[in-house]
Amino acid sequence: MCKNSGVIVGLVAMGLCVLAACESAESPKSSRTTHRSGVTAGDQAENPETQEHRPDRQALAPAVKIQKEDYAEVRKRFRTKLLERGPAPQEEPMHRPPTGVTEVEYTSGTLRLKAWVNRPPKDNPKLAAVLFVHGGFAFGPPDWEMTKPYRDAGYVVLVPILRGENGQPGSFSLLYDEVDDVLAAAKYLAVQPYVDSDRLYLAGHSSGGSVALLTAMASNRFRAVASFDGLPDLAAVFKPGKKANELRFDLNDARELEVRSPLAYAASFKCPARLYYSHQAWEHMHRTSQRTAEVAKERGLDVEAILVEGNHLSMVQPAMKQSIEFFRAKAPAK
Repeated sequence: MCKNSGVIVGLVAMGLCVLAACESAESPKSSRTTHRSGVTAGDQAENPETQEHRPDRQALAPAVKIQKEDYAEVRKRFRTKLLERGPAPQEEPMHRPPTGVTEVEYTSGTLRLKAWVNRPPKDNPKLAAVLFVHGGFAFGPPDWEMTKPYRDAGYVVLVPILRGENGQPGSFSLLYDEVDDVLAAAKYLAVQPYVDSDRLYLAGHSSGGSVALLTAMASNRFRAVASFDGLPDLAAVFKPGKKANELRFDLNDARELEVRSPLAYAASFKCPARLYYSHQAWEHMHRTSQRTAEVAKERGLDVEAILVEGNHLSMVQPAMKQSIEFFRAKAPAK
């Protein structure tokens, strides 16, 4: 449950309409002053101090326009126009990896970025791998700990630290240029001698869930993708005139919201997908997750939206275990 230390209006976790400075008793402690994944609907229902910041109920309906063009083709042409260039809105130092974890470097365009990976012993056979996109806009040890079910299941896990995060180069763009970073991290991971590139999976939590879905629409490199409380529709949250530290583009340009909204390009999934969303998530998370799956299935794609008990944080472990079974079911035949 949230231990409130003040309310900050903004969006630090996509899928949420308010950000509270809090720590969850259900998640590892972090040195941040704000919780990377924000506040869940359940937290807000029990915290009267956040009630006044609830959005209008009309904002809960899917708002982004469904697009017919393939997302990968759109990305070849569209360039986001950032009104402000600079680092991600969350401040966080670069942490030292724990024992058994290696910090590696990957290249995204002209940027040299870092990632954490659990390299197996040199004599190990090639293993299936999960590229996990962390939530929020900074990386810390709790993000790595979140991936423990994947590591315990025998997967190599790589968590990329994205542009503008933790003092890294590049400008934060909010869910668009960051997709290029994830694609670059996947390219790095796929050629590692300990990775079976035919069994490369993608997953992400919160804002990272949104990026994971968009990445799975931009490339056919992945066997399957899973998102945990990722927001499919930014237009349902960000309305023209809204002010937030995360916004670096013009909200009056519908294209800027479309290219950041998985729902808009739900017909573009290049692999099977599962959108896990929490029971206590905001209603727009439920409706837009379900709508994304509906649009994809209308195109004959293997996409499902799955309700999981818990809140934005407590849902991750049980949902991740479900995703492991999903990934195994989508593994190539031996």
